[in-house]
Amino acid sequence: MKIINLTSEQKGDLFQVRATVVWEDRDRAPQEIYIATTQEYAQDLSCNPHSFLIACTMVAFYYGEERIFIDEEICPQLLENLQTAMALVTTWYKRDRLRVKIEAKISSSVPTPATSKRAGIFFTGGIDTLATLRLNRINYPLEHPGSIKDGLFIYGFSETTLENFEKAYISFNEIKKDAGLTLIPVYTNLYAFVKDLDIEQGGIEFWKDYYTSAALASVGHAFSNRLASVAISSSDEISYLQPWGTHPLLDPQYSSYDLTIRHEYIALSRFSKTNLVIGWDIAMRTLRVCDQLNLPTGYVNCGECPKCVATMAQLAALGMLEQAKTFPNNDISGDLLLTKSKVQHFDEEAYYLDLVELFEKQNRYDLVNSIKLMSAQFRSKEFVKEIDRNIFKGVAFRFYSKVLKPAVLKIFK
Repeated sequence: MKIINLTSEQKGDLFQVRATVVWEDRDRAPQEIYIATTQEYAQDLSCNPHSFLIACTMVAFYYGEERIFIDEEICPQLLENLQTAMALVTTWYKRDRLRVKIEAKISSSVPTPATSKRAGIFFTGGIDTLATLRLNRINYPLEHPGSIKDGLFIYGFSETTLENFEKAYISFNEIKKDAGLTLIPVYTNLYAFVKDLDIEQGGIEFWKDYYTSAALASVGHAFSNRLASVAISSSDEISYLQPWGTHPLLDPQYSSYDLTIRHEYIALSRFSKTNLVIGWDIAMRTLRVCDQLNLPTGYVNCGECPKCVATMAQLAALGMLEQAKTFPNNDISGDLLLTKSKVQHFDEEAYYLDLVELFEKQNRYDLVNSIKLMSAQFRSKEFVKEIDRNIFKGVAFRFYSKVLKPAVLKIFK
């Protein structure tokens, strides 16, 4: 894989940095990848080769490229870190292939910024990022270099529409003012350029298992003229850590000498974070957890997707769902919880099990019974998967995924 033609340009109302990706070991036409922002922040966006190298390294590794070539100077610390990132996922997922060879010049210096650089956060408006911002304000004096001043709000990493993204951006005006946060809109195709390959594999395995923090860090490095560090808010707590596309071992490997990528607050459960956020009135008025395409008029959350249901359940357990005006419903039913929760991992199961005692005190046994049934269904599925892994070495699951599931979907199309 070659990364060539790094350029900066005005494109419509946006300022854009981009590069051409040339595949060498896969029959695929050259592709343009880009990161863009509005004119207000154009001076902060740079055509940083680190951005494009990070964006492509895990892509090249996962999709079988033997090397990455970029005719640019790269920080030696980042080059070492990228090798560590590939070694981590090789170990986690038992990938039977060599790490990608990176061919690049080594930089011997770091640019001196014209102004003092700041701490930032990848901001979504959800529980994790709001809790990170809240704790940062509590724990860090505003004058401290670690005090978060900037947020990067990114379009291109989820299924949401551009219209919904821009409505969400406007909806954060109150939280920006209250927290003293500059929120920078970012537009990118860093995932879209390989999304078709991910779908061919049967889902979004590449994004969720390999690419999440790499794509985020790529955007962060494009703003390294402005930022000294960027925080990725942990979605898991220590008790439930597992191999994932964003992880406290993986995320820092996308740091260079001039930009640090941080993985924040793994010591807190999702329930603890929710409990923290409900004490922040403005956060409750702007809470956004949903990336669905179709949203009820006037709302930034659909109220029915797994993310919405998990958040609504926790808010209901804390007696605060009625205060969250960004959801179309001010209550949650046991039937909605059971049919829409879609628990896939033990940490997600824990989101709900943490609520049982609180719902019992509220005499909400419809929710208690739904949580217990959901947990039993999840544990049964995990038991079967464990037998498949230990006895059949995953053959049954692979047969289901590659043969039975596509056949069933074809029948019902």
